[in-house]
Amino acid sequence: MGDPSEEITARGEARGDGTRAVRAGLPEPAAYEPTLPGPVFAAHFHLPGDADPLGGPYTYGRDTNPTWTLLERALTELECPAEPGPAAPDSPPRPETVVFASGAAAMSAVLFSQLRQGDTGVLPSDGYHLLHALRDRLTGYGITVRTAPTGGDAQLPFLDGARLLWLETPSNPNLDVCDVRRLAAAAHEQGALVAVDNTLATPLGQRPLALGADFSLASGTKAVTGHGDLLLGYVTCRTPELAADVRAWRKSVGAVPGPMETWLAHRSLATLQLRVDRQAVTALALARLLLDRPDVTGVRHPGLPQDPAHEVAKRQMRHGRYGCVVSFVLPDRAHAQRFLGALRLVSDATSFGGVRSTAERRERWGGDDVPEGFIRFSVGVEDTADLLADVRQALDAAADGAAT
Repeated sequence: MGDPSEEITARGEARGDGTRAVRAGLPEPAAYEPTLPGPVFAAHFHLPGDADPLGGPYTYGRDTNPTWTLLERALTELECPAEPGPAAPDSPPRPETVVFASGAAAMSAVLFSQLRQGDTGVLPSDGYHLLHALRDRLTGYGITVRTAPTGGDAQLPFLDGARLLWLETPSNPNLDVCDVRRLAAAAHEQGALVAVDNTLATPLGQRPLALGADFSLASGTKAVTGHGDLLLGYVTCRTPELAADVRAWRKSVGAVPGPMETWLAHRSLATLQLRVDRQAVTALALARLLLDRPDVTGVRHPGLPQDPAHEVAKRQMRHGRYGCVVSFVLPDRAHAQRFLGALRLVSDATSFGGVRSTAERRERWGGDDVPEGFIRFSVGVEDTADLLADVRQALDAAADGAAT
C-alpha cells in the first residue's frame, strides 16, 4: 500500500502531503527565474492610459499583490486539493483563499462581512479569547450572539434562526473537539453559514471545507508558518462569492499583509508536513508522560485514546495529526511558575505551533475559564527524548520546591 497521505492529481499522479506542501502555489518554471519569486514591494502598479482599473489583476497595493496571489493559491491547494481529472462543466466553483495581516483580521473579516444588524451568530464559549472581545463588538452592532461550549456539539440547540455558526476545533486552550460534519449539516438545514477556526489542526491535519464548512480560517502566525517570526491570517472560502465578501472587508479596513511576511509564509509551507508530523509524535509522547505524573491532572490531547475528544478527532483529523498542543493542570499558581522557570529547552511565551517549544500559565491572560495552574504547552521540533527529559526534570524541580 502507498502512503495514506497521498492525493491523486489531475494528471493521475500520486502525491503525498509533503510533496504538495513543497510545491503548493509555485508558478510554472521559467528559465533563469527563481522557483519561488521574491516579494513584490509596490503601493501601486502601472496602468495603461485606457485600461479598466477594475479589470486588471494588479492595480493598487491595498487590493492585490502578486506575492499574495501565490500564497493564496498555495493555501487553497492545501485546504482543498483539486479533484483528479479535468473539471466537469457543471462542477462547483473552486474555493478561494484571502490572506490577512493577522489571524485576528481574518476572524473579523468573516464575522463582520457576514453578520448584519438583526442577524444571529452562534459562537463557542470556550474558543480563542479574542472571540470574547469580538462578541461584545457584535452585540454592540445589534447582532445577537449565542454561545455554547465546543465539546459534545453543544452548539446544536442554538442554531434556529442563526446566520453564522462559528466552530473552533480543537479548541484553544482546552482542546475540546466537535463534529464538524454533523454541525455543518445541521447549520445548513437552518440556512446558516459555517466557519471553522482550523488554526491548531492546520490544513494537513483537518480539512473543514471537505467536512461541510463554508469558511476555513487560521492564524498563519502559528503552525502554518511555524517559526514565530511573523503575523499572518487567512480565510479559505467555499465559493468565489463568499471570498469576494471577505476580500471587500480586507480592502475596506486595510487589513492587508506585508509582501515580506507573505513571502516568508509561503517559503515556510515547504516544511509544514515535516513540522506537524514531528510535533504530533512528540505531543502525544508528552501527553503520555504527563498521565503518569501524580502532580499533574487534567491532561488533554486529542490523540490520547482516553481523551474525551479522541473518537471524534479520530474520525475527522487526518493521519494522526492531532496537533502540537498539550494542556494540563499543576496544583497551583506557584507550582506552575516553578515548573516554567525550571524548563531549559522551552520558552515561557504565548502562541503555539512554532519550531521551538513554548509553554505558559494560561490564566495569566484572563478570558479563559481555566485554573491558575493550567499549562498550555506547545511542542516544537526538538528531539523528542530531549524535550521529554527537560519536562521531566522541570516537573521534579517544581515538586521538590513544593516540598521544601
